[in-house]
Amino acid sequence: MQLSPIRTEADYEKALERIDVLMDLEPEIGTAEGDELEVLAMLVEKYEEQHWQIATPDPIEAIKYRMEEMGLKQKDLVPIIGSKSKVSEVLNRKIGLSLSMISNLSAQLHIPLEVLVPKVSA
Repeated sequence: MQLSPIRTEADYEKALERIDVLMDLEPEIGTAEGDELEVLAMLVEKYEEQHWQIATPDPIEAIKYRMEEMGLKQKDLVPIIGSKSKVSEVLNRKIGLSLSMISNLSAQLHIPLEVLVPKVSA
């Protein structure tokens, strides 16, 4: 197969089909088929990044989701965020997250920092 950029959904589907064929062959690294598989995988990954980029979740929604996952109530966030009223204000979007809140939430609830830190547009 001649390799070319993936520009359309049809190109993408064709590349996935070829990857399936190559995967079934279980090519060794360094062989023509192995190199083709590696390059196709990179092309597919790049296409997916450009067309199906997953947005970073909203920080407050991420906190609420993690609370639900961990079975936490608002009162459980008091040691992490501060007072009961501060927890309520944060979860109701009346005040933003401070750096110490972000740090504590990340450490205690295991939420990635990049989810909690707001994006600053240039």
